[in-house]
Amino acid sequence: MKRRKFIADTAKVGVGLAILPTLLQAKELNENSKIDFIQQPLPYSYNALEPYIDAATMEIHYTKHAAGYTKNLNDALKEEYKKADAITIENILENISQYSTKMRNNAGGHYNHELFWQILTPTSSKKPSGALAKAIETSFGSFENFKTQFNDTALKRFGSGWAWLIVSNDGLKITSTPNQDNPLMNIAETKGFPLLGLDVWEHAYYLKYQNKRAEYINNWWNIINWNVVEKRFDNR
Repeated sequence: MKRRKFIADTAKVGVGLAILPTLLQAKELNENSKIDFIQQPLPYSYNALEPYIDAATMEIHYTKHAAGYTKNLNDALKEEYKKADAITIENILENISQYSTKMRNNAGGHYNHELFWQILTPTSSKKPSGALAKAIETSFGSFENFKTQFNDTALKRFGSGWAWLIVSNDGLKITSTPNQDNPLMNIAETKGFPLLGLDVWEHAYYLKYQNKRAEYINNWWNIINWNVVEKRFDNR
């Protein structure tokens, strides 16, 4: 109930909080009662995350790859979702087995990237605090142990995919998913609420790092927006 109340309350206060992926929903349009998902503006400039993520990668990643997922998600909605009512991205993901591969790839791609942009910042605190910091220490022994396990999971994800910190029924867990899948999907091997996600598709890092995925992963810790991650944990 706490999470539902949070969603209901924050939906009223405007775009600032509505950009968090837990609040994303299809925007109901007046014309022909169609619905659409929108790609939110980046909360920083393309070059703001340098030297860890370069401006060219950010611009291509956001304007080409992520924008493509949003467009294709809306195309899939028009093809497969026949109701005029707004639907949340979470509802789609939690029932993704009912939809096509096109919907699965692009609903996942849209959610994953909208989350990814929000958990990055040029002014990172470098470490979590509060209840999340305590939960990480309880689950993994220390923040450094958590980083080591997360890095290992991200590095070992074969091919394209994501590494995640999630809240499951058993507490905090580190997991990974292939392609644009995520732990909200009812087909996910390990299910839970994503707190933190790292994109390890080559398009996320190849211009700067080429095949050095480990270097990209290590540098990513310098630009995590722990304020956003902590809020996701507190209001899960």
